[in-house]
Amino acid sequence: MGGLRNLLCLSTFIFSFLTLSTFTSANDTAVMSKLLAALSPTPSGWSNTTHYCKWINVECDPSTSRVTTINLASQSLSGILPSNLGTLTQLTSLSLHSNSLSGPIPSLANLSSLQQLSLDNNNFTSIPNGFFQGLTSLQILTLTQNIDLAPWSIPTELTQATSLVALYASNANIIGPLPDIFDSFPSLQDLRLSYNNLTGPLPKSFGGSGIKNLWINNQLNGLSGNINVLSSMTQLSQAWLHKNQFTGPIPDLSNCISLFDLQLRDNQFTGLIPASLMSIPTLKNISLDNNELQGPYPKFPSFVTSATLNGNNSFCLTTPGTPCDLQVTTLLEVAAAFGYPIRLATSWSGNDACHQWTSVICDSQGTIITVNFANQGFIRTISPAFTKLTSLRNLYLSDNNLTGSIPAALTNMTSLQLLNVSNNNLTGLIPNFASTVKLVTSPVILCLGRLFQAMEVEGVPLLVRMAQWLIGVRLERGRVVVQSRLEAYEDNILGRGGFGVVYKGELYDGTKIAVKRMKSVTMSSRGMKQFDAEIAVLTKVRHRHLVALLGYCINDNERLLVFEYMPEGTLTQHLFHWGENGCSPLYLEGEDYNSIGCGTRSGSTCTNLPDGKYSVDTQLAGTFGYFAPEYAVYFLINSYQKSDNKVDVYAFGVVLMELITSRKALDDTMSDEGSQLIPWFRQILINKENIPNAIDQTLNPDEETMKSIYKVVELAGYCTTRNSYKRPNMGHVVNILSPLVEQWKPISHEEKHTISIFHGEEDTYGVEPHISLSLTLER
Repeated sequence: MGGLRNLLCLSTFIFSFLTLSTFTSANDTAVMSKLLAALSPTPSGWSNTTHYCKWINVECDPSTSRVTTINLASQSLSGILPSNLGTLTQLTSLSLHSNSLSGPIPSLANLSSLQQLSLDNNNFTSIPNGFFQGLTSLQILTLTQNIDLAPWSIPTELTQATSLVALYASNANIIGPLPDIFDSFPSLQDLRLSYNNLTGPLPKSFGGSGIKNLWINNQLNGLSGNINVLSSMTQLSQAWLHKNQFTGPIPDLSNCISLFDLQLRDNQFTGLIPASLMSIPTLKNISLDNNELQGPYPKFPSFVTSATLNGNNSFCLTTPGTPCDLQVTTLLEVAAAFGYPIRLATSWSGNDACHQWTSVICDSQGTIITVNFANQGFIRTISPAFTKLTSLRNLYLSDNNLTGSIPAALTNMTSLQLLNVSNNNLTGLIPNFASTVKLVTSPVILCLGRLFQAMEVEGVPLLVRMAQWLIGVRLERGRVVVQSRLEAYEDNILGRGGFGVVYKGELYDGTKIAVKRMKSVTMSSRGMKQFDAEIAVLTKVRHRHLVALLGYCINDNERLLVFEYMPEGTLTQHLFHWGENGCSPLYLEGEDYNSIGCGTRSGSTCTNLPDGKYSVDTQLAGTFGYFAPEYAVYFLINSYQKSDNKVDVYAFGVVLMELITSRKALDDTMSDEGSQLIPWFRQILINKENIPNAIDQTLNPDEETMKSIYKVVELAGYCTTRNSYKRPNMGHVVNILSPLVEQWKPISHEEKHTISIFHGEEDTYGVEPHISLSLTLER
């Protein structure tokens, strides 16, 4: 019984196999019959009366009669290939090159056995989408000299052909960039894509390939960028890159130990010819003519049988192996740090840098004294080779895209008088230049690494070493000097607060500034990014009621803020210490408290006031005495946290209380009951009759003024309500105060208005009553 069952199974398998073979064989019969009908003239030895497996240049699998090879190369055939050619699923080789076949190439997708496909030198008109899909065994693909093909790009599905050895598709109307896929072909040796319209840079994946012969010359619009990736192509034997738009210097090719043919002519290469080219023992042919090469004319060894170097190149001398003039050599070394810019290469020629060299000025003795590279679009770094120009007085590097740091070696240039590095992207440490050097800087975050080390007395070295900091204002020199005696450092401290100390300083051009050194605390990366982002925004804010933040510096946990300096003292001094500091009480100068209130921002008496008369104090928003109840505990735990609007409103209310009462938010000199302003003020609010005795007596208000003071008192209490949701927003506060400002505004303000200028524009007094403070800032 079991034997019978096995016999039946075997019979079924044989029947199925024969049925499948008959079906697939019949399919091949239909395809070959259509192919025969499509070709003209009829290929020799092909006939419908003969089985296709017996046709000349056709091979089949003898066990299945499936077609495996078709070779009709160089038969002078014409016609359009049948669309079902791709159903020859056992096909391993299809050679149709050197004919006149036309029309679309039929899809051969998923012919997983196909190893060789030769379609070059025909008149095909298009390649279907997905043509390379599933060609997993493909080793050789040739499409060269199909100039009638519609534009097409090398598709990423070609990576499925992991056994690819050779890809020939020159003059095949390929467009677009070279895809970064060539490290997917570990066996690829020949890549020939000349005479197409490839654009863009060389793909990095070239470096991970085993390509030996690379032909990508004569692209219509030109490949571009540098060719540095060739340094990693250690198997390279032949490199044809001529007639493109390649730029930059020729890289070190000493690792290409099998290179024998290097064609780089008709590009835009700059810089010196690398000495490594002379040491490649296999090199036979090299063409470098019609580029923008500079430096000494190379002397190739005798094993190089063909070397062409002329054309547009600008070698300093024509004698092979002769070095250039020292100044020329130095300037070329400087240009190397910029990547040998093309604009220098096209304008520097000969062996005399003082003879019509762009950006170079010499004295009567032929010595370079000025180099002006301003606004040239240069990238990369500043070269220390400038130090070899020992007579250089002026060096302009401004308005470029330079990165890195200023080389410390430049401080050794004894003749240097001016160094302009403004408007670049420089970072790192700033060297200590001599006092005779005028340093022009720009708004960057760039600090001296030793800024706060070896501080004998707090504040003194800060003011001295701020000379090494490029602050955020465009000045002739970012240098801070002490206005008064260094040993009397307390005289240079404008104030101290919960978050640091504010120092008075002076820039090289005489501009006075206020520098706030924040207390050194460890911040998380997120907190630092938030701090950096918010400060960067504040540097762009300009408003007559805000002290301008001119710049800032972040160095590890050290943070410096540079504000404009207001010479008339702080609001704190005018409110609480005017008798001690030689200030005048505000009312004596006609200043009204409401206008000051409109000009005060978020949290303490630290902010700028109307008419630019009062300076930054030491307390930033959120200092003790100004904390909102819901925020105080959280802030003590977290060293930095952005406050919400209602916290700012609360702090603003405290400032209003200070203005009205001339009492400090916290005053240790008073009794326990009166030491904290807010609880004391709330007690005053219980009985309105107490208000006249609680306000600052220097105000001496009349009956009409008292009506306005009552409004301000009520507003201050409203702003400091314990529940944050009951507090007004800042726009509402401004709307209340602004009419009082207009009501109290003295005549002298109008006179000041006519001459008040802020950053070149006519200033306006106060804020618009019906516009919120946030919108005012946006404007």
